[in-house]
Amino acid sequence: MLTVSCESPGVLLSQERPLPQRAPGEVLLRVKRVGVCGTDLHIFTGHQPYLSYPRVMGHELSGIVEQADADSGFQHGDAVYVMPYLSCGHCIACRQGKTNCCVRIQVLGVHRDGAFAEYVSVPQRFVGKADGITLDQAAMVEFLAIGAHAVRRGDVAAGQRVLVVGAGPIGIGAMLFASLRGATVTAIDGRQDRLDFSRRHAGVAAAVPLGEGDEAALSRLTEGEFFDVVFDCTGNAAAMERGFRFLAHGGRYVLVSIVQGDIRFSDPEFHKREATLLSSRNATTEDFETVMKAMRDGLVPDAALATHRLALADVPTGFSRLLDPAEGVIKAIVEC
Repeated sequence: MLTVSCESPGVLLSQERPLPQRAPGEVLLRVKRVGVCGTDLHIFTGHQPYLSYPRVMGHELSGIVEQADADSGFQHGDAVYVMPYLSCGHCIACRQGKTNCCVRIQVLGVHRDGAFAEYVSVPQRFVGKADGITLDQAAMVEFLAIGAHAVRRGDVAAGQRVLVVGAGPIGIGAMLFASLRGATVTAIDGRQDRLDFSRRHAGVAAAVPLGEGDEAALSRLTEGEFFDVVFDCTGNAAAMERGFRFLAHGGRYVLVSIVQGDIRFSDPEFHKREATLLSSRNATTEDFETVMKAMRDGLVPDAALATHRLALADVPTGFSRLLDPAEGVIKAIVEC
């Protein structure tokens, strides 16, 4: 089968590999669509903290069942999505239902080889039927579920003011699901094209360009009170540290992005607000179901999100252009 691996930062290799051997309890999938995630871009540029090379990237996938156990509930030809966070089911996090932060988690395309390949074999408990959604949509469920999970972590409620810092795909997911909860959402980003997209498609009420005067603009939008919930989706340590300034008293700060190293904040400013600091990692089955319901209800602008496409065979030559802001990429889909 055709497989594309990242051999080292900046180096992608296309090669033929044997088909994976399906073990009992696994489902062999013919990969149809793979979304390109910020994680994949970080792997390519050498900024992913949980990875060793070489690695077959790709964890946002949909596919068709080729083989499965007779009692699995799957039939040959079923269209499916995959939850790529392979959790152990036994650790302290899993026992609490927090499979998204399993102690021994194995994420496809990060800790183990992923879906930039024509076939992949996955434990059947991480495979779900893509009933009522398209293969394109099924490949987008995962990144949107990360946004939905963050919104759930932030306990966003109707009428609250929400700020999303960073208008990439994860940020757009957080905007969308915060808006669907009835919050008034503001986006801030350094790219005007992404702010425009957020206004058109993600339910954003206001969009503030990053730069001189942005804090004053955020203050005006909230009558000086700032935001009940702030989400950082930037992957930038300086932005994460700055975001504490945008919290209302009693507010909640949700760090969705991750960086290598430490972040710092002013304890007096944090304390006087009685602020809550939360991390948000991956997503759970509940979040996947939230996204799929929204898709079936026509509430997700999936056609607008899928701005770029490339064939699996073209990934080694075409991948680097996805990093170019001039390309205007929101979500790129690899077609197998």
